[in-house]
Amino acid sequence: MYFYKFLIISFLVISAGGCNSSNSAEKNLFSLNITAESGKIQQGSTLKVEVINKKKKEIDSVSYRLHGKNIAVANNSFQLNAEKLGIQELEATVYYEGSTATTSEKITVLAAKAPKVYTYEIVNTYPHDIKAYTQGLEFHNDTLYESTGRNGISSLRKVDYKTGEVLKKIDLDDAYFGEGITIINNKIYMLTWQAGKGFVYDLNTFEQLDTFTYNQSKEGWGLTHTPDGKKIYKSDGSDKIWILNSDTLIEEDFIETVTNTSVFNKANELEYVDGKIYANVYLKDSAMIIDAKTGAIIGVIDFRGLKDKVTKHADLDVLNGIAYNPTSKTFFVTGKNWDKMFEVTIKEK
Repeated sequence: MYFYKFLIISFLVISAGGCNSSNSAEKNLFSLNITAESGKIQQGSTLKVEVINKKKKEIDSVSYRLHGKNIAVANNSFQLNAEKLGIQELEATVYYEGSTATTSEKITVLAAKAPKVYTYEIVNTYPHDIKAYTQGLEFHNDTLYESTGRNGISSLRKVDYKTGEVLKKIDLDDAYFGEGITIINNKIYMLTWQAGKGFVYDLNTFEQLDTFTYNQSKEGWGLTHTPDGKKIYKSDGSDKIWILNSDTLIEEDFIETVTNTSVFNKANELEYVDGKIYANVYLKDSAMIIDAKTGAIIGVIDFRGLKDKVTKHADLDVLNGIAYNPTSKTFFVTGKNWDKMFEVTIKEK
C-alpha cells in the first residue's frame, strides 16, 4: 500500500480549480453552490447543486447543462455521468419574474476509481542506437519507425528493431526539435517541439509531402491514432490530449488526463491500443494507461529497473518511447540515448 501511494503521489499532481463564469450583472442575482457527498467530485458520485438567490427573486424554474448538454436535476441533486473527465462547466438557467439569467461554475470531474498499478516482464532485449534521442516509436506492418529530437540532430528513421540497424533516415533542419510520430495511409506525421509546426512524409520514400501548424496546443510532444485512422491524438505537455481530424489535422476536441484525485499534465509519447492510450510519463520511469474516451487514468505501469540495464554514459537520459507490435502483441520501450530496446509484456502487480 505504501508503494502504491508513493507511486501515484509522485506521478500525479493537482492542477485544476473552480471559478464562477457568470457575467457581472447576473452575478448580482444568482450563483451556484455545488457539493459532493464524498467531498470529491468523482464520476458516478451524487452532486448537490443549489442556486443562491442573492436578491430574493421569485424563481419559477431552473434548467441545467453540463459541458453543453442538458442534465436532469431532481431535489437539487443529480448523479454525475460526464462523457469526459476534467474541467467541465455546470450551467444553470434561472427563469424568474418573466426574465431569465444564466450562472455557471467550473467543476473538475475526477475518475471514479484509483489507477491500477502494473509492472512488466522482459521478453527480449534488442540493440538500440545510443545516439538516438528517442521521441517517438511506432510499428507499421511489423516494421519499426522512430523519431529523434534535439536541435541539429533530430531525425526520422526506419529501423530493424532486431539488430538496431537504421535502414532509412532523414535529418530535420537544425531549426527543428523533432518529437512524436504516427503513421496513417502510408504517411508519417511528425511533430516538432516548440516550432508550432509538424511535417508529413511519404512512408516509403521519406519525401516531405506537406506541413501543418498547431491550433490551440502550444507544443508538440506525442502522437498516436485510432485503428480506423480517423482520429489522431496529440499530447502537448499540458493536461490535455488533443484529438485531431486526420484529414485536416485541425484540433477538434480534447480529453483531459485525470485520476480519482487530480488532473495530470505529463503525458509524453503516446500509443493507442484497444481503446486505451499508453503514454510515457515525462521524466518518470513509468507510463499511464488512459481511457481514450473519458481521459481517466486507469493504470500506471512501473518501468523502474529498465534504465539500470543500459550502458551508463554522459548523455544517458530518461525513458521515452513506447510502441505496440500487433504481430507479437507485445510492447517495445526504450529511452533517450539508450543502447537497448526492451520487448515487454504488461501485467498487473
